[in-house]
Amino acid sequence: MISSCSAYTEKSLVGENDKMQKKERNARIKKELREPEVLSSPYDTAWVAMVPLQGFPQAPCFPQCVEWILQNQCNNGSWGINEYDLSTNKSSLLSTLACIIALKKWNVGPEHIMRGLHFVGRNFSIVMDEQIVAPIGFNIIFTGMFNLAIGIGLEFPIKQFEFDACLHIRQMELNRFVKLAGDKSYGREAYMAYIAEGLGNTLDWDVVMKFQRNNGSLFNSPSATAAALIYNYNDKALQYLNLLVGKFGSSVPTVFPINIYCQLSMVDSLEKTGISRHFSSEIKSILDMTYSLWLQRDEEIMLDVETCAMAFRILRMNGYDVYSDDLSHVAKASAFHSSLQGYLNDTKSLLELYRASRVGVSKNEPILDDIGFWSSSLLMERMCSDEVQRVPILGEVEYALKFPFYATMERLDHRRNIECFDARGYKMLKTTYLPCRVNEDHLALAVEDFNYSQFIYQDELLHLESWVKENKLNQLQFARQKQTYCYLSASATIFPPELSDARISWAKNSVLVTVADDFFDVAGSKEELENLVALVEKWDEYHELQFCSETVRILFFAIYTTVNQLGERASAVQNRDVRKHLVELWIQTLRSALSEAEWVRSQYVPTIDEYMINANISYGLGPIVPPSLYLLGHEILETVVKDQEMNELFRLMSTCGRLLNDIQGFEREGSQGKVNSVSLHVHYSDGSMSSEAAKKLVRESIASCRRDLLRLVLMKDSVVPKVCKELFWKMCKVNHLFYSQTDGFSSPKEMVGAVNAVIYEPLKLQICDPSLKLNQNNKNFLKNGALFTKEEKKEGSCTA
Repeated sequence: MISSCSAYTEKSLVGENDKMQKKERNARIKKELREPEVLSSPYDTAWVAMVPLQGFPQAPCFPQCVEWILQNQCNNGSWGINEYDLSTNKSSLLSTLACIIALKKWNVGPEHIMRGLHFVGRNFSIVMDEQIVAPIGFNIIFTGMFNLAIGIGLEFPIKQFEFDACLHIRQMELNRFVKLAGDKSYGREAYMAYIAEGLGNTLDWDVVMKFQRNNGSLFNSPSATAAALIYNYNDKALQYLNLLVGKFGSSVPTVFPINIYCQLSMVDSLEKTGISRHFSSEIKSILDMTYSLWLQRDEEIMLDVETCAMAFRILRMNGYDVYSDDLSHVAKASAFHSSLQGYLNDTKSLLELYRASRVGVSKNEPILDDIGFWSSSLLMERMCSDEVQRVPILGEVEYALKFPFYATMERLDHRRNIECFDARGYKMLKTTYLPCRVNEDHLALAVEDFNYSQFIYQDELLHLESWVKENKLNQLQFARQKQTYCYLSASATIFPPELSDARISWAKNSVLVTVADDFFDVAGSKEELENLVALVEKWDEYHELQFCSETVRILFFAIYTTVNQLGERASAVQNRDVRKHLVELWIQTLRSALSEAEWVRSQYVPTIDEYMINANISYGLGPIVPPSLYLLGHEILETVVKDQEMNELFRLMSTCGRLLNDIQGFEREGSQGKVNSVSLHVHYSDGSMSSEAAKKLVRESIASCRRDLLRLVLMKDSVVPKVCKELFWKMCKVNHLFYSQTDGFSSPKEMVGAVNAVIYEPLKLQICDPSLKLNQNNKNFLKNGALFTKEEKKEGSCTA
């Protein structure tokens, strides 16, 4: 008894401790969202420390930065950011060399200098190792500083051939610049200005200062701005550095300002891993502020390609009115190539532009079309390059090109993003820096959330399978047994654990619609179909009619009992009786299915308009999506249900689904004597249109409907609650995933990987380190949003 009580107490304490840890973790993430913590950069601090006091060239302008260098040397003699453990990285070599030069310039810290020189000497071979990832401009900046160090009397414990090799690299880089002297492109000039500290007096500083921003900096880079002060005194540059040192004390970061980029990156990451709902108020504040700055065309957003593209995409997908014309400065490939990011072949910026181009909401957005065309072409070129094996972001590129954002399910994306999440999260510019300090907290929360969700999903799927048996649906031999796929579409879209009722409603009605569709398509006689429709029309008075077959009895009672049960729950949530509406949705669906069955029986060929009006209902999303809306926890008035906006959301969603299904089912349905949108276009063209041409026309209609639906979903002034509108868009995405390449819903194997990824398979975490070289044999393969290694693919394992 005592041991039992002790165990209970211990378990309770563990539970309380877990809650406390989660609360503290969330608090740290919220704090970082509100005010990102920017780490000190030894490299940039060293360059600021080198700036002389105006009028007194023998004294430092920022002595506190010199003192910071003296206080922050690592035990191994280097200067670097300890979180990275990159003591033999090129970034640490660069930072250490800069700090040594700064101390030597002011004749302080001889012991620090000696330890730093020995660190550089021990690791000098790294300088020539091209397989190790290098900071931007490393060959110019390091060799330039190496020359500077030798010029002020520093002696490195290196061999002569290493010394000669370093000078050779320098000369080769300078020769390359001479050869490119005719290249007066903005991109080349921007690059030279960005790495100005490595070129020094060889630069035309009048050209360099063309890139000075309103805040006085060069590219928000303290090191480049400090170089401008050293080689070409400028009041605005000094004001910028004074602001930085005043804000951060005795050190400076590698980029400033950078808050918007850090905050948007965090928002994007929280959304991609499925935990943004825990930080909704903080995210709204960030997006409101970003939108205000967007309208002002703030430099921090507009002058950085990656930040600009990311801001456009996130703002638009969160319902803010941003226009594609605001991306006109990067509309053409030539404009990107002439930017600093383009000159540097920055894949991340290119990927963000591609992602931004995908969120079109109108066919009248040629700028997005242009960006999408050339950015996808350039990304595909990168995929074919030799770099593909050692640049992790190219895996992200492959996924983005293969799976458009409108053809994925959220929980599949969440899983992939969690498994590829880099908890270290550092980025490389001229030196290493960390945009976000809470990556480990972020990953822990995402893993916990996903694991808990899977536990809930598995339990709900067992309930669904029991429900199928209780209602004898498994005894209907003609019916496709698709409860797992039906539940997949529910759990992968309505993913928060607390929305169980909405998921169950979606999944059960999906099963019923599938069985009813098979009954009307292949199994039911004319008498049976009419009998089922009449019974559903009678509803509570069904006993007035006879059941013409046991199949009709099973199907009717499955619909009747399930809709009544779900209706009771929905009515309780809405504080009004909504069962009548649920029944009406089923009546409409079955009547339209009966019309299609009569067309087949009589060999009637409807007009395209006639077909589409009926098909939007017969496709069967009516009994699935609208009932689920009632269970999302938001009040939906009857006037909202009947509003034209709700009708249009349903029409656009259903049209996309119907047309996608028509393309994949064209041959099969044709062999069964059925018509669809593809065959009707061919039929009414009087022989002038091939089936492929008809499919192309239908795909254009799908794209148009998809854009219109997204525009309606993102519209601010709306009578339909946002969370309800989003469910129409999510169902549209489900249909794109199921039917973009094949009839994935009917296939017994096509979506098995997705089922396992969302519901069953434990997460498989990995640490992505850009400095690691990837082995060809371990390259990941993608199938249905799930990740496979070569070995797993051979074994047929379904892991994500």
